[in-house]
Amino acid sequence: MNRFLTRENLLKWAPLLVLIALIAFFSIINPNFLSVRNFARLFTNASPALMVAIGVTFIILMGSIDLSMEGAVSALAVIFCYVLLWLGGTVAGLGVLAIPAILLLGALVGAVNGLIHVHLRIPSFMSSLAMGFVGTGAAILMTGGNIVKINDEIFRALLTERVFGFPLMVYVALFFLIVGSVILSHTRIGRNFYAVGGGEDLAHASGVNVKRVRVWAFALAGFYFSVAALLQVAKLGQAESVTGSNLMFISITSVVVGGVALWGGIGGVWNALVGVLIVAVINNGMIVIGIPDFIQDGVLGIMVIIAVILSTDRRTVAFVK
Repeated sequence: MNRFLTRENLLKWAPLLVLIALIAFFSIINPNFLSVRNFARLFTNASPALMVAIGVTFIILMGSIDLSMEGAVSALAVIFCYVLLWLGGTVAGLGVLAIPAILLLGALVGAVNGLIHVHLRIPSFMSSLAMGFVGTGAAILMTGGNIVKINDEIFRALLTERVFGFPLMVYVALFFLIVGSVILSHTRIGRNFYAVGGGEDLAHASGVNVKRVRVWAFALAGFYFSVAALLQVAKLGQAESVTGSNLMFISITSVVVGGVALWGGIGGVWNALVGVLIVAVINNGMIVIGIPDFIQDGVLGIMVIIAVILSTDRRTVAFVK
């Protein structure tokens, strides 16, 4: 019995146990929390954040960080709307080309972010934060501070059409979650993310092209940010310079709370899923029972601190930078 109660096992399963406990707690307070309608709302709101969290997971697994998501999602969402409108305003015609175009652009933006970080030797948090500001500025420049609306019923069907009570966008998010899991578990590049996170020098000595791996990770993150942008537009029916607002806090919080180690090499996209659901359940549950927004943010902040404390062996840390 004791061998199952190790620190590693407790840390591995703690996020899932916390998620189950939260669902039970809010369900006892308000039975409506368990309704299909409420869970559909919860998963719909969580889908874009999950895509961003998966993208961030690729980066954090290497021991780096990407803070460009808010600007990237805003700019990509705005560009998608403009391209879709330019191609006819509906995905039933040439407008469908706007979807692969924005996915490729997202990957390209991510790759540029990675190249700046790797070849200019700028810390990832600084280079990605700067790229995020560039994205926000680009979105403001393109829109002039206005809103770009999309009225295409076919594209908005991602939100309006439901299967088993859940919008199609939830299934799109699930598909890309599985894709992310396959990348990490069954491809060389995914295994290299773990290798770099476990020790960059050791990975380099083993023949891993660390610079190339890092650029690939940022490109994948950019791809997932573009998926998040598409889901945001489908959910809101519009894009503007603040379309990606608050995604940085939600995604980083979710990844950390879900059990992805900030120093790299530990975790995966399923941890990101659990973390996103924890954040979504807390936000949704507190709304259901009538707790103000500022208390929700405070609770999430405390959870991040607790998660980092529990996951870090501070006896091996000489100094916290």
